[in-house]
Amino acid sequence: MAKAVKLCKRDEKLIDSLNLKNDGSKYRVTNPYSGGIEVLDERGAKLYKYVKEAEQESRWDDLNKGLTLFRKLYPNEYYTLLD
Repeated sequence: MAKAVKLCKRDEKLIDSLNLKNDGSKYRVTNPYSGGIEVLDERGAKLYKYVKEAEQESRWDDLNKGLTLFRKLYPNEYYTLLD
């Protein structure tokens, strides 16, 4: 689950851009390479999707921002899904 950390303005701006509903939904996410599975809240799932889309579209700055933020907020899930 998400770790409680203080976010900088850049990180807060990225989170705000995800258009979260905050309805308490949980999402099962699978690493396409290893098959590892994690259950994420909406913020984590949308942040994961942001990272994967940035990777596919070669938006390297966005990819790095997303990876850094995901690693801060979801350190255990990061190693399963994105490492």
